[in-house]
Amino acid sequence: MPKQYTIMVIPDISGKLRRFSISEKSAKILLSLFILITITSVFLFYRHIKLSKEVIELEGLRKETREQRLQIQQFVQKVKDFEQQMARLDRFDRKLRVITSLEGSGATASAQKWGVGGIDDNESTTYASITPTEDRNVIKDLNKDIDELKNQAKFQEISFQELDEFFKGQESLLSSTPSIWPTKGWVTSGFGYRVSPFTDRKEVHEGIDIATRMNAPVISPADGIVVRSGKDMSYGNILEIDHGYGVVTRFGHNARILVNMGDKVKRGQTVAHVGNTGRSTGPHLHYEVVLNGVPVNPFRYILEES
Repeated sequence: MPKQYTIMVIPDISGKLRRFSISEKSAKILLSLFILITITSVFLFYRHIKLSKEVIELEGLRKETREQRLQIQQFVQKVKDFEQQMARLDRFDRKLRVITSLEGSGATASAQKWGVGGIDDNESTTYASITPTEDRNVIKDLNKDIDELKNQAKFQEISFQELDEFFKGQESLLSSTPSIWPTKGWVTSGFGYRVSPFTDRKEVHEGIDIATRMNAPVISPADGIVVRSGKDMSYGNILEIDHGYGVVTRFGHNARILVNMGDKVKRGQTVAHVGNTGRSTGPHLHYEVVLNGVPVNPFRYILEES
């Protein structure tokens, strides 16, 4: 007769005792199931602990990656800012060479071969979606741009040294060269061809129009001598200043002129007030720069950023 095992179950102290009899085979099966469940529970608990650690580590890596990408993005912006600053210095350098007749010489001639890349503007806005491989490509491009910017900075330094050598002993030329805005306002018409507001025909505009408030001060952009102060059918109240070295500046449509022919003026001196005289559609200053009798673009003689 096979062995029998009795299992007693007592619900509570006052409860009725319950007995169950199972065969030896069934007992072995239950014991095996119990061991299997125990082992499985221990394994699952271990996996849970391990996965929890991996999740924490993964989250840490994700956070570190986000921080690194943010740092790269900030670095990209710094490189862009540096490129913009170098571009402003290059424009400043070119203007200096135009007004000193050094255009196309020395370091500037070599600098025309320069080229700087840069990160696309869209990359910084979609940076969170790029892959680690693209991260490496961005860093590679940045390193290349930084090397190019370093070379450009070296050339720019050489160029400024050349200009510095030229400026030594050229105080008279510098003080007599137009280099600042004659008034503050908005450029409403540039130098070159335009459609006339009076005839609707294409014509050459030999200066720039700067719109501003009535009676705003007009200042001399350089030292010089007043060679014309009067009235003109087109220019209205007109003023001309001879700065020497073949350079003359002309100011039209003034409300009032504060200097007379033969007067010596200094850079920054108020010489007139903005008006609306002559052929004019509103208060503004018409400003011209004439070099050896030929009108040139006044922007070439304005070193200040607008």
